[in-house]
Amino acid sequence: MTSPTVGSTVIPIVNKLREVLSTIGNSDAELELPVVAVVGSQSSGKSSVLEALVGRDFLPRGSDICTRRPLLLQLVRTTDGEEDAEEYGEFLHLPGRRFLDFAQIRAEIQAETEREVGGYKRVSNKQICLKIFSPKVLDMTLVDLPGMTKVPVGDQPLDIETQIRKMILSYIKQPRCLILAVTPANADLANSDALHIAGIADPDGNRTIGVITKLDIMDRGTDACNLLLGKTIPLRLGYVGVVNRSQEDIELNRSIQDALAYEEAFFHSHPVYNGVADRCGIPQLAKKLNQIFVQHICKMLPDLKSSIRSKLVIASKEHACYGHMPRKPDQGSLVLNMLLKYSKAFDSLVNGTNEEKLTFEVHGGARIHYIFQSIFVKGLEEVDPLEQLSDEDIRTTIHNASGTSTSLFVPEIPFQVLVRRQIARLLDPSLQCARLVYNELVKMSHSCLVHELHRFPFLKTSINELVGNFLLEGLKPSQTMIRHLIEMEIDYINSSHPNFIGGSKAYEIASQQVKTYRLVSSLTRPRDGVDSETTGVSRSTIVNRSQSNGIIADQGVRSVADIESNGSPGNERGSSWRLASFFRGGREIHNPAIDVSGSNSDHETFNHREYASSIIRLREPPLMLNSSQMQSEEEAVAVAVTKLLLESYYNIVSKKIQDAVPKAIMHFLVNHTKRELGNVLIENLYRESLFQRLLQETDEVSMKRKHVEETLTALQEASRLLDELPIEAATVERRL
Repeated sequence: MTSPTVGSTVIPIVNKLREVLSTIGNSDAELELPVVAVVGSQSSGKSSVLEALVGRDFLPRGSDICTRRPLLLQLVRTTDGEEDAEEYGEFLHLPGRRFLDFAQIRAEIQAETEREVGGYKRVSNKQICLKIFSPKVLDMTLVDLPGMTKVPVGDQPLDIETQIRKMILSYIKQPRCLILAVTPANADLANSDALHIAGIADPDGNRTIGVITKLDIMDRGTDACNLLLGKTIPLRLGYVGVVNRSQEDIELNRSIQDALAYEEAFFHSHPVYNGVADRCGIPQLAKKLNQIFVQHICKMLPDLKSSIRSKLVIASKEHACYGHMPRKPDQGSLVLNMLLKYSKAFDSLVNGTNEEKLTFEVHGGARIHYIFQSIFVKGLEEVDPLEQLSDEDIRTTIHNASGTSTSLFVPEIPFQVLVRRQIARLLDPSLQCARLVYNELVKMSHSCLVHELHRFPFLKTSINELVGNFLLEGLKPSQTMIRHLIEMEIDYINSSHPNFIGGSKAYEIASQQVKTYRLVSSLTRPRDGVDSETTGVSRSTIVNRSQSNGIIADQGVRSVADIESNGSPGNERGSSWRLASFFRGGREIHNPAIDVSGSNSDHETFNHREYASSIIRLREPPLMLNSSQMQSEEEAVAVAVTKLLLESYYNIVSKKIQDAVPKAIMHFLVNHTKRELGNVLIENLYRESLFQRLLQETDEVSMKRKHVEETLTALQEASRLLDELPIEAATVERRL
């Protein structure tokens, strides 16, 4: 049992606490205070029990569903001992208005219900909050919930039963809620709707109080003694039996005081109920409810204190973000402080020293490193050096570079032309890399905004625009440097690079590949004839990647005789001749011992007139001449050598670009931004003429500041009220 001192002290403080929390529109379940929810089926006597606890008629009545919205009923005990003290009610939706006439309270409940759900029989989960002040009540807070029904009537929806059960469970499932399960004595307790739904929400029965109504109308010779003693369905908090006013009493305006007197006489005169008087009657129910309610409050206080304190910390931080409007002398220091914070936050993101985001995801400088290594470098490494360059392109270039001469060697001009073309392809991915890094820096500039900037949209917008332009200006020299890097490589082909494969090695590899392919072809050639495809100029090329140098060579096939006489790796003279020709730019060697003039004085002059009657007609050259129409077996080796040289030199340049481009981006864009961002912000925004505009707040921010100030004030008051609770409350809580 709880001492009156504890109850009389705790409940008023809790009532004040409830008022304080209601001022901030509290909808947080953690901050909801304990209540007693009254549940039962229609016509079970719920309304009669509530009116008896208050001692006044104030609830709507009728044969159909009357309670269609939850009624939060807060009973406040006024000055003790003054029976003639004023009794009145107040609605939350009508602040400051007192209802002295309880008939008007009933009318307002009906009117407010219809304003929400209309004049029909529908239900709503929106509360009606009513406080009743009286010296005749005990402090507690109850919720009158709609009576459970199974069959819809009138215009009620077909799922009315489901709606009401869902509404009831939303209240009684909360650990803060005590359950007052009302069941009429003339019904089978095992089929009680109230006890059934209470068992769902409170299976252990630790929060449920049973109320047996209408004991006076049970069949003669029967009683509810076993029910009241908990022998039928036990509840930890027990049962209380009551006698309700009959419908005839209500119609005859029989007062509740007369009904309570009748109830008292009934129990004292009844031979069975006289022995369980502590479990019978409205006064016993009120006392029991008050005691259990106070105990439940004391039990919930530690968690409530903890929740309020945590909410107080959160509200304090939010309030600090909004702060107070700075005075004019303080505006400059506020702007400067935010600009320095912003610059520091940006720097920490790039350097990876932002502790707030270290454990969430890869961000900032780590993403830039990912762009360099996993996107740019890996992307270039996966590119085929000979991509978009076919054997036909190489042969055509060799033919065009040879002019009127026969292409019996590997000329230097085709290599120069083709390698520049392949190097030029590195420009686009390099510029893309710079753009990706720029995009990441823009994202970082948006994510490193300090909390104070949310208050000042003009300052936030100004910073975003200024940083965006500054980053764009840093991107331009990065792109210019990248273009210079590629142009430098195109302008000078360094064939003396120590890692370049060189002509001798390339020719040796190409000749060996041709010899190997010829050997394989001879083994697979049909026995009954000559395979024209293996000896003709239209033979398809083969692809062989050298394991020693990682180079791909697409090699056409020369005749065995030519390979053995001129192209064999052992034939140093032939190899040297061709390679010398390559590095001399393709000029032919003239041997003066050979007369190519076509004249011979020792022979008779040719007389063409003797054969004039024999006419030979040559076909016209094609309008478009393809190199495949004029290729020779000798050119197959030239194509293979050219491809080896191209791949070798392209890989050298690609490695250099993979290293140089990230360095250019870091120097001209990333590190330049880190070094100069703070100075740029201060130079452009730290101006007294701009302070007033930069520190303007939106209406939304002002409203949020006002709301958080109200919330903070309410939580501080709630914390103070909880600290005022007497030590006895903690003692009660420990005894539970």
